[in-house]
Amino acid sequence: MANPNGVVAQTAAAQQISASMERDPKYKKYLAQVERCLNSFDNVHEWADCIAFLKQLLKTFQSYMQFKEIPRKLIVAKRLSQCLNPALPTGVHQRALDVYSHILAVLGSEGLKRDLAIWSSGLFPFFEYAATSVKPSLLNLYDTHYLPLQAGLRPVMKSFILALLPGLEEETGEFFEKVLALLDRLSGTVSSSFFLQNIWLVMLTTPSARGTALNFLSRRLPQLHGLEDITSVVGSDIGLMIRAFAAALEDENLLVRRSALDLLLQSMRMDSNAVKRAQPDDRTILMRAAVSVVLRRDLSLNRRLYSWLLGPAEKSEKQQIEYLKTNALELLRNTLKEDMVSPSGEYSESRPFKIFISLLDNWEIGAALSDVLVYDAFKAIKALTETGTEEDVSMTANTLYDAVEPHIIWRRLLTTVFQEIVGHTDQFEAIDMVLFILRTFSQDEEAQTVHFPLMFSAVMDLLDIQLKQDPSKASSPAIKAGLSFLEVLLRQIPHIKLLSRPEVKPDMQAVSENERPYIFACTFYDIKPVIDAPAPTGTYQVPFSSAFESLASLSMVLGISLTKANGNLTALREVFTKSLALIERLVSRLNSSITLVWEPKKWLEVILNIWLTVSLQNANFTVLDKVVSLIVLLHQTVDLTPNFSIDDRSIMSKMVNRLMLYLRPDYAVYHVRAVNLIWSLEAATPKSHVESILAQTMNSPESRNVQESYEAFGALWRLTEDNMLPGSRFKVPMMIVLDTLKNEDPNLRRIGETWMRCSLKSYIRVLDPILFELLDPSIRRSMTTVKVKGKEIPGFVYERPFDQRYMNHLMEMLASVIRIGGQGFVKTARISGIKRSHHTGLVNRVESAGFPDPDVSYLEVLLHILLNFLQSEPKTAWAPTMDPQNLVIQSTAVDLLQAIVSRGEIQGISIEVIEAAVIGKLYFCIHVNRLNLQNKLLHLLHSVISASIATDESSRRITVGKQRPDQSLEPLNTGEGDDSIVNGYSVNPLLTQTLVDGIATPTNQPVLQHWLDFVLMAVPQFQPTLQTVVGPLNDCVVKKLIIALRDLLKASATEEEFSADIHSANSDAEFNMLLNGLERLVLLGLAYTSEVSVADDDASSITEKNAEGSGLLGYVSNVFSSDNTQQSADEQLRVRSPAYYALNEGVRILYLIWGTLGWTDPEDTNSRDESLALIYNRTRTRSRRVLEHIFRVQSAEVFESIVDCWNRDMFVRSLISDDAPFELIDVLVSSAQNVVHMICESISLRASSSDKKKQAINPDLTDMVLFNFLEQYLQRLEGPLALQVWGRFLQLAKEIAGSTREFKPQTFSTLRCATVLAEKITQTTAMEDRRIRKDLQSTWTDTAGQDIFSKLLDSCVGYVGKTYGSSSWIRRSANEALLSNGRDSPTHGSRDGKLDEKMNASTVSFTPDTPRPGAANEAVTQINEFIAAVALPNMRRILMDNDKVSSACTNIVYYIISPLVKGKVKPMEVDPIVVNMIYEMSRIPSTFKAWRSPVTELLNDSRVFNGAPEAAEAWKPIIKTVFDSDKTAFPELLNKISTAPSANIFTNREYEMLVRSLNLRRLSFVLLAGEKNHYLTVLPSIQEKLVDVLRNTTAPIVQSEVYLCIRVLLCRLSPHNLTSFWPVLLTELYRIFEQVMLNLPSDGSEDLPLVLAACKCLDLLIAIQTEEFQIHQWMFVTDTVDAIYRPNDWFPEAMMDQLAEIAGSLPRVSPNVSSSISHSPAPNLSGFGAQQKPMRRPMLTSVRQIDSIRDLVPFFSGVSITTYESVYASNGSIDWDVIEKGIMDDMFDGR
Repeated sequence: MANPNGVVAQTAAAQQISASMERDPKYKKYLAQVERCLNSFDNVHEWADCIAFLKQLLKTFQSYMQFKEIPRKLIVAKRLSQCLNPALPTGVHQRALDVYSHILAVLGSEGLKRDLAIWSSGLFPFFEYAATSVKPSLLNLYDTHYLPLQAGLRPVMKSFILALLPGLEEETGEFFEKVLALLDRLSGTVSSSFFLQNIWLVMLTTPSARGTALNFLSRRLPQLHGLEDITSVVGSDIGLMIRAFAAALEDENLLVRRSALDLLLQSMRMDSNAVKRAQPDDRTILMRAAVSVVLRRDLSLNRRLYSWLLGPAEKSEKQQIEYLKTNALELLRNTLKEDMVSPSGEYSESRPFKIFISLLDNWEIGAALSDVLVYDAFKAIKALTETGTEEDVSMTANTLYDAVEPHIIWRRLLTTVFQEIVGHTDQFEAIDMVLFILRTFSQDEEAQTVHFPLMFSAVMDLLDIQLKQDPSKASSPAIKAGLSFLEVLLRQIPHIKLLSRPEVKPDMQAVSENERPYIFACTFYDIKPVIDAPAPTGTYQVPFSSAFESLASLSMVLGISLTKANGNLTALREVFTKSLALIERLVSRLNSSITLVWEPKKWLEVILNIWLTVSLQNANFTVLDKVVSLIVLLHQTVDLTPNFSIDDRSIMSKMVNRLMLYLRPDYAVYHVRAVNLIWSLEAATPKSHVESILAQTMNSPESRNVQESYEAFGALWRLTEDNMLPGSRFKVPMMIVLDTLKNEDPNLRRIGETWMRCSLKSYIRVLDPILFELLDPSIRRSMTTVKVKGKEIPGFVYERPFDQRYMNHLMEMLASVIRIGGQGFVKTARISGIKRSHHTGLVNRVESAGFPDPDVSYLEVLLHILLNFLQSEPKTAWAPTMDPQNLVIQSTAVDLLQAIVSRGEIQGISIEVIEAAVIGKLYFCIHVNRLNLQNKLLHLLHSVISASIATDESSRRITVGKQRPDQSLEPLNTGEGDDSIVNGYSVNPLLTQTLVDGIATPTNQPVLQHWLDFVLMAVPQFQPTLQTVVGPLNDCVVKKLIIALRDLLKASATEEEFSADIHSANSDAEFNMLLNGLERLVLLGLAYTSEVSVADDDASSITEKNAEGSGLLGYVSNVFSSDNTQQSADEQLRVRSPAYYALNEGVRILYLIWGTLGWTDPEDTNSRDESLALIYNRTRTRSRRVLEHIFRVQSAEVFESIVDCWNRDMFVRSLISDDAPFELIDVLVSSAQNVVHMICESISLRASSSDKKKQAINPDLTDMVLFNFLEQYLQRLEGPLALQVWGRFLQLAKEIAGSTREFKPQTFSTLRCATVLAEKITQTTAMEDRRIRKDLQSTWTDTAGQDIFSKLLDSCVGYVGKTYGSSSWIRRSANEALLSNGRDSPTHGSRDGKLDEKMNASTVSFTPDTPRPGAANEAVTQINEFIAAVALPNMRRILMDNDKVSSACTNIVYYIISPLVKGKVKPMEVDPIVVNMIYEMSRIPSTFKAWRSPVTELLNDSRVFNGAPEAAEAWKPIIKTVFDSDKTAFPELLNKISTAPSANIFTNREYEMLVRSLNLRRLSFVLLAGEKNHYLTVLPSIQEKLVDVLRNTTAPIVQSEVYLCIRVLLCRLSPHNLTSFWPVLLTELYRIFEQVMLNLPSDGSEDLPLVLAACKCLDLLIAIQTEEFQIHQWMFVTDTVDAIYRPNDWFPEAMMDQLAEIAGSLPRVSPNVSSSISHSPAPNLSGFGAQQKPMRRPMLTSVRQIDSIRDLVPFFSGVSITTYESVYASNGSIDWDVIEKGIMDDMFDGR
């Protein structure tokens, strides 16, 4: 077991000597006197007592000089250390040193060497605090007794140096030379390198000693410049020396930094081997620390740093720069680059950039460093900005950009840009960098006037050279990136700087005049060209000219490539467009004449040839847009010489024809822009080229082209503003369009009719010539009477043939004008006198036709003409030839007549004869897909109905109002009914099916507008007959709207601008048509049902109309209801269901349109934006108007439908924002008061317990959904608005709360809303109003005297308490109400009538047979979360009265917290919500009494430390509040740690020790819960208790807790506050480890936990490395380089190393016994990496218990090495999080 040559043998020998002496009687007497003297120390109360004690102790020692051993030396050393406390007077210190002197003399060198740790622990720290009069004695002690030990001082070397260094603080000090001499002699006891290595360790670990250490080194460290091998001087670990210098250079003390720099200049120049031969990481550490001094902005520091980087001052500037580049520049660059690219969390991200800026102050360093670092610096800034960085980095970046010479920045960037353009890469880092700089920083004048023009012309020239040499690169990413770069750069350049090259030095003048832009830029910036450039051509000396010529050449090459479709089409389009955009930007800036060298006609020919050879797939509209815009711009630019003209038919034809292609319906998104381009071409030339080209295109022999051209011209006409359409423009195309109305092609005729709808403002222009032709005197007719079916019909006969086709053509054109003009046309024709026309020929013919009245109107003449044509038939002889065409003329006349009749201008014309034929023909046309006749027939039928109704409108209204639904199709026998039959309109039975099929048949889409027009005008007159048709029609319109909306959103979402063109035929007109139909159909569906029952619905209609206002009448209607009316209401709901289904569906699609079509201008505009913006804005506006209209009619129903949409979430969240429904409600409802009133009315309707209440309007919408919506709405209100709605909500809250505290399903939701509202109100000045405050607090004055908020809260709290205390099934009603969102469930039989009433009153049904198992828990969780997160944090603001707050919290504690906290096996593992409740209450001072009891009981629970430490973290702030609020709590806790034995003889001592240990652990937890130095005032009491326990309690379980408490104190107190505690702590640790060395605990011993606790305490002391402990740590670990580089004759002196040998010599356990920790030294560093600085942490963090001392062998053997490595690597960084987590893990160990 023992090693004769090892520690065990020495320990055994010492024990034998001590045992032999103790048998000596004199020694026993000596021992007794010493113990008596030591015991007297307990009676020391003042410093005089200390002197008396020391005198007696010295006298005792002097009486027994014959013994060379000091009895009870551990206690003696502790008392002497305590007597050297700095707070004691000098006399005490002197007496203590006298005792030390005697003891050391008695022991001699061998005795001192053996007990070095015992006696040095008090002497070493004292020198720093010793008075001047005492220091000579102390230095004499060191000199006399310590230095003779020579090599024996090696283990204590670092501590001895730390003890002496304070004497070197002042060079003029009294003891400076003496201490310096002592250090010299001390270094002589060991090697110089070993001594210096300890100096490095001192500098690295002890900030306070760095200045004195540097003072020593400045006198003793030799110069290392010329030494080939420096290891013999500074030691083998150069990295340690470098880290020591780095620590000094980063010290907060300015003088320390200055001394460190001086030492660098003196001994470690940049060209020395000490720096050159260091590891790269070490050199980086040194450089990083050195350059950081510039951040102090101290000239003396900066001057020293510059000297170190540039070399000796005697060198010339050139030599210094060369010295920098040779020795320091690369290291400096790499260091700063690493910090920029991979910033450490230890420093701010802006630190390396600030250093860079500061170094620029020295031009020798700044110029050289900028050249190699500026690119990397801005690259790092860009990366930091993109990832989201702090504001400091942005400010620093701006400063850096301003500080660096622009020439250097742009030279470096331009070099890389050239390489990227010429290279074959897809990554353009430099170009992105330039764009970032231009976007981020403001540019100075030099950059804008010198560098940017040079770069612009150079890059443009390089791109031109590239494409000329290899046209296949046209679609390469480099060309695209280069053009994008130029586009941004051009915005930064003043135009005047593009007209001449910047001024250069005389030696570069020749280069400026003779070299092309690219070569000139290379010469200017001293860049090596990356390609061979041909000789310059053109006006290369002017940047504008050279750029324009290069762009022209470039665009020609790209145009040819696009023509041939060489390469990626999308890329080619984009690159080509960018080149044209650059030309456009250049030319638009031109403000003076300039002559270029280019061929404009050839350029124009190449560009225009694209349209002859390239399909739409190759060159899309974006390209066309840019080409046409640029051509027009160049044509109009007179300052450009030479130039071209587009005043040529062939040139214009190419552009106009191509633009017309994009006016087709399937390119709706490009229409607006295409129209603008056509008008720009029209305005660019004096001749009417566009009109001629349009007419030629519309007369094309190819039918497909003709149809497309009509559609395109229709779009052009529709989107052209009136002020741009004078009467003379586009007259020929307009007449051609009118001519299409007689075309035999039905499709073309339909297109023409559609076109006519766009010409609303042009009918006056065409009316004069058409009427002139229709009044042709060559048409002769005579009156006659024709018999048809026995009836004589008056009419006319044509006496001779005439040009019928021409007349029909004119009438068709006129019909189009009338049909499109509508009411505006009729009004104009009626009020305009035809004889006032400027057309003299027309006036003459009117007079000839028999109109002598000078005021005759256009309408009178027109009706006369139409009636003549309609009633005229050819003579029998001419019938075979004239009849076919005459039918056409009559058909057209019917169109014209019905168009006028429908406006109410014709009276008394009989039309019943043609109704049956029209309906039959319509039905036939629908099902054979014959579209072309339906239009005329529908219009005629509409005119018939309108004329019939107009004859007696009042009688029809009375009839409809008195009919019941089941009488709608039955004949009425009453007299009043007969009148309605006579005067009203009888419906053809086939009409209903005809209307439904006309709307629903898909093939009828082209004429859908006509059907909708007919239905929307005629159906209201058919009620109730057509009521069943409204529903299917509504469904059709909704589906069509959804499809159209999807198509529009799909077209909008397409992001590839340069991919294939987008096809979307849904324009604003399409949406407007469907929305009009939807609006009318929904209103029609509601119109008849609103008059179902006069008996019941009078009050109902009043309620609906006033839903937005007062709800008083709504209550009154319920008062006067009866059983009969209730039955009618039920019947009413059954009748209304289809109508309200249509209403809900209509509201849903309108809500979707309004929410999704909100237009915002995109950042990157494209060609479709104008059209999309038009469609979006017009459609959204129309949908809003429809909603407003419907809302005015049915406010409550529409409101509930919107809430239902919000609840169902039928639309994608990404399309509609969360605020959309609330914004829509604000649009529809005039005020927030009305909104809240409507919601409250809906809730009251559902929550009312009355059986007489009306059925809910929307059965799918529950009161819980309404409450949720109300809560969300209230959260969005501002304070003043919340105050306005408070009164109405208060009524609802009172209704819900009632007069009892019974929990209702709506109680919790009401509480949530009340809290939101109250929180808003309390933030306003209204709280200063006593009345408002009273309403808020005490509006509910019942017998209980409680306010609404308290009642609601107490009701919820009481419900939770019942849930915890009972399991009655009846509770589930409330749970289901909270969780099912109010949806109905199957209702089972009730137990009594009251229960039935309650079930009917709410939206919840009880299901006792099938309970929901998790409902109660979920409901309780919701309430608890609300109380914790909302109610408690806002309680003080809402209730304000402390008594009410306290009362509410008392209820919460009683019903919720106490049941959940009490009786747990692991008390602290409580639901986090409950912990949060207690925490929120702890923030309210007045509630302390309410929650103190359960928390105190929990802390005093014997099982409190059972459980996980994570659960205890949340309790720490609560525990802190308990002890802060109750000043008696902490003294009580300390008293529980009393060591007085119990007087009860039956007390279990083991249990007593367990209780004491638990109280100590509670103390530790309370201290840990506080903040830094929080319990500093009670520290003396804590120390007294801990010392008392250590002295009087030997139980390991109790002493282990003392060390845990000490660990907590080390974390929670500043190190200097524990100065008086060090002697006790060191003595106890020494005693424990010494006892272990003398007697190793056996496996399973009860002492093992104490040993582990002491090891953990020591582990923490070593990890945190406080300066106070560093001077003592050599006792326990080897703190010199011997820990790593052990000498050959090394012998363990530190306790841990000795224990490693002793415990390591034990026999190994069997393999099946596992150790609790690893057998390799556990690293106590958090990890090494570039991103995270390594931090120190304890080794034993994860160890909970040990079964054998062998389990600690890895710690004993590895702690010295790991300590050294952690100090070496971490530079003082400590992982406090891991330390505190380890303490928590040890506290909550589950015992």
